[in-house]
Amino acid sequence: MKRTILFFSFLVSVIVMKAAGVKISRIDPTDWYVGMKNPTVQLMVYGQNITAVKNVTTDYPGARVDSVVRLDSPNYLLVYMNLHGAQPGTMTLRFDKTKVAYQLRQREMAGDKRMGFTNADVLYMLMPDRFASGRSDNDQIKGMRKYVNDRTKPSLRHGGDLEGIRQHLDYFKELGVTALWFTPVLENNSPDTDNGFSTYHGYATTDYYRVDPRFGTNEEYRRLVDEAHRQGLKIVMDMIFNHCGFEHPWVADMPSKDWINLPGWLKESNGSSDPTGTSFMQTSYKLTPVMDPYASDVDLKETVDGWFVPTMPDLNQKNPHLMTYLIQNSIWWIETVGIDGIRMDTYPYADRTGMSRWMKELAEEYPDFNTVGETWVTEPAYTAAWQKDSRLTTQNSYLPTVMDFSFFDKLSQAKHEETDDWWKGFNRIYNSLVYDYLYEDPTHVMAFIENHDTDRFLGNGKDSTALKQAMALLLTIKRTPQLYYGTEILMNGTKEVTDGNVRKDFPGGFSGDERNCFKREGRTNAENAMFDWTSRLLHWRQGNDVIIKGSQKQFIPWHGVYVIARVYNGKTVLTVLNGKRAKNKLEVGRYAEVIGTATEAHDVTTGQRIDLTKDVPLSQRQVMVLEF
Repeated sequence: MKRTILFFSFLVSVIVMKAAGVKISRIDPTDWYVGMKNPTVQLMVYGQNITAVKNVTTDYPGARVDSVVRLDSPNYLLVYMNLHGAQPGTMTLRFDKTKVAYQLRQREMAGDKRMGFTNADVLYMLMPDRFASGRSDNDQIKGMRKYVNDRTKPSLRHGGDLEGIRQHLDYFKELGVTALWFTPVLENNSPDTDNGFSTYHGYATTDYYRVDPRFGTNEEYRRLVDEAHRQGLKIVMDMIFNHCGFEHPWVADMPSKDWINLPGWLKESNGSSDPTGTSFMQTSYKLTPVMDPYASDVDLKETVDGWFVPTMPDLNQKNPHLMTYLIQNSIWWIETVGIDGIRMDTYPYADRTGMSRWMKELAEEYPDFNTVGETWVTEPAYTAAWQKDSRLTTQNSYLPTVMDFSFFDKLSQAKHEETDDWWKGFNRIYNSLVYDYLYEDPTHVMAFIENHDTDRFLGNGKDSTALKQAMALLLTIKRTPQLYYGTEILMNGTKEVTDGNVRKDFPGGFSGDERNCFKREGRTNAENAMFDWTSRLLHWRQGNDVIIKGSQKQFIPWHGVYVIARVYNGKTVLTVLNGKRAKNKLEVGRYAEVIGTATEAHDVTTGQRIDLTKDVPLSQRQVMVLEF
């Protein structure tokens, strides 16, 4: 079902100009839904001297105003309403003499019918600005702060948009991924800096209820999600609760004195994002104090309250009204566009108690929804403590899925090493997976070999040998796997000069591109070979119960060969990796406990039949995925 998504701030301003009394410029959320398990909604009302309003009332059946909160700024009013008995329709709110129409909508489905992504999915991460442009009329938007589109500059905007992604949904189906994760699509109305940087990446939100016009509209986002669903693809939305953009209205006019952490610097800087004030404190980027039982107060404060960068003010999730605003915003996007999951950026940098509250409330409304939190520490014990119901901590995070930075880190080292009989090469992966007993559910751990914040797995090279080993591991172990766009066609790059070099444009996504890598004829032989290999493995994985539900057993690397077995209902899959740059062999006798009486296997990566009655020869760095 399609829906018209209104920008209520515009609607309100039109109505209010005709009414006597206070002028209201905006209400967040822009509209809301009836039939929620939690009938309470917080309305943040924006208007000059709005706190002067004495009474807020409504006579809409089934709705009532529970409380009105006046904050430190005179220009915000929080109205808490109970909609327990309300039906869909247009509710009239009265702010003294001023009347405002507010839309209450019908939910498309109950929360317990919304299914999130699972380990049966493979997430494909992409950056909308760098993937494809489907429209040219949104390249320059009037009224946005100073910016340019320049594809020759890796740190400026390149002009990709949601329509470009929608036009290539068939590519994702052909490849074989099942879910798409975009970096943030919300408005980032920040000016390009004088030294040539922009917020093309989307992590500096300036409006939580509006898609950035350079990416498209709220309606286009909904259309993309609907069409993705029709093609069997899920959509995961990237959100940021830890910080906002410097140009967000909250920065120039803070609703309350504690809305932003360490706000004193804002006064000293006179609105400039140049950290000259003595009150400015940047985060240490060290996440260990959040879980450290011996952490000092100063270390914890630097981590959680320090700003991520000078242009991204740190929000204070300890403020219950702010946290309610953010929680409602996530619910609004689930209901309004139908997203299937959330990836939360910089998860441990935000207040731990506030984030636990968010996850608990989201789970109560959507029991089968899924959220993955970015927890960038390479020790499994740290990551496991962030997972829902962890035995390792006294405070439940309620976070279903965590990111496996240990796997990424160990694999990044192993790809450059020979696998010996002790610690190097694939021993590093073995020694990481042995700690899976720390996780409440290893299938709710998202593994990856690269992303938008890391070097590409290929570095500046094109050798697919180690890449195939990494992909085979990623797609067969007991994890929820995530791919990064373009790896299937050997896209490479490093962060040595700028992050933009690991966020290059997908060839063929933009007008004037010399090659179109969305099509076979536009790819080189090597790119087609990698695409085909990846696609074969991805399609084989879809609906494969051995990988999705099977038990896992790993063998200590033996003479350089690392083997992981997955077993389910009498079927077995062996992932076999030669960790040496020399010929080797799989000594089948050592793996008798998983091979059993099988005499032959099928290598998924090549289609060949493999004789299991004798040792299997392996070429240098060869990978096999054997099923029998």
